[in-house]
Amino acid sequence: MFTGIIEEIGEITAIAPAGDGWRLTVRAPKAVSDAVHGESIAVSGVCLTVVGSTSDTFDTDVMKQTLDVAAIGGATVGTRVNIEKAMPVGARLGGHIVQGHVDGVGEVLEVRPGAQWSVLRISLPKDLAPLVVDKGSISVDGTSLTVSAVSEPSAQDAWFEVSLIPETLSATTLGSRSAGDRVNLETDILARHVERLLAFRAADSGADSAAAPEGGSR
Repeated sequence: MFTGIIEEIGEITAIAPAGDGWRLTVRAPKAVSDAVHGESIAVSGVCLTVVGSTSDTFDTDVMKQTLDVAAIGGATVGTRVNIEKAMPVGARLGGHIVQGHVDGVGEVLEVRPGAQWSVLRISLPKDLAPLVVDKGSISVDGTSLTVSAVSEPSAQDAWFEVSLIPETLSATTLGSRSAGDRVNLETDILARHVERLLAFRAADSGADSAAAPEGGSR
């Protein structure tokens, strides 16, 4: 489990085929300073397992499913990535609960720079739109952010905006994002649980209605 507070910006230094997936080598000196085999590290929001390491790099396997659903599938050697190690038990939750399970990919639609911050507008897959609310939390490339604006439910193309402070711009890869870039999105786990609960209740209600005698009640 992660918090979305990025610890360093890493760089992919090698990509090798591994079955139908990849083996990545990522340069991240801070993360590997005390990394151990088998531990989890979030790479731009994707939870990956350390399978080997040197003094400044670690190796990790990425399965085909992850490459298909996450923006990391478009990475190349030299791609810069956000790095966060798993949260230790008892640590402060500085961001929000981030699992490292990417829900989908968004596209940066617009970057509006300000005097001290930038606003990013990012497209939102329709199935994720109900889970994103104004002032709620969302993970973008593994970074815990607060939604500052969101499209109306009636909008044909869903989007949301985040406002990035100078620290976020300098400490994460989001500071170098431009229109057209693809980013990993993870919605709030609490919203996903509520959506699932409501789906079951709706299904139960439909089953009760179907079982009721015609012209009367049960």
